[in-house]
Amino acid sequence: MFKQKFISLLAAFVVVLSGTFVAAQQSGVASLRDQAIDEVNYIDEVQKQDTSGRFSRNYRQQPPLIPHSVAQYQIDLNANQCLQCHDWTNAGDRGAPTLSMTHYMDREGNQLDAVAGTRWFCNQCHVPQANAPALVDNKFEPSSN
Repeated sequence: MFKQKFISLLAAFVVVLSGTFVAAQQSGVASLRDQAIDEVNYIDEVQKQDTSGRFSRNYRQQPPLIPHSVAQYQIDLNANQCLQCHDWTNAGDRGAPTLSMTHYMDREGNQLDAVAGTRWFCNQCHVPQANAPALVDNKFEPSSN
């Protein structure tokens, strides 16, 4: 009984989907690329990371940008290679900036000896710096405070 209903629903879905596809082809649906499907799609230049020096922050509390390559860094549930240099236990020896103390606090504000799980995945907030053009025109001015 269930199998028959499932098959009939699936068949009805396929008919509706195929009808929609045929109608879309006949109505001349425009491509999101503004090009015909058989034309070559040229993409913008890929922006390379700028490692010439540190970029300044644009507003208070902006997470610092990463001034070095992290292409081969392992950051997953088992490991976080950022901590080899930036953890408070290693930063002094490595000459790297130490993580903010907020990275060692749990959700209730209790101090921890290790990086909090909510701050473990660094690349959620910190991104490699690149001198890339703005994606959209805007009038953003960096903060002076």
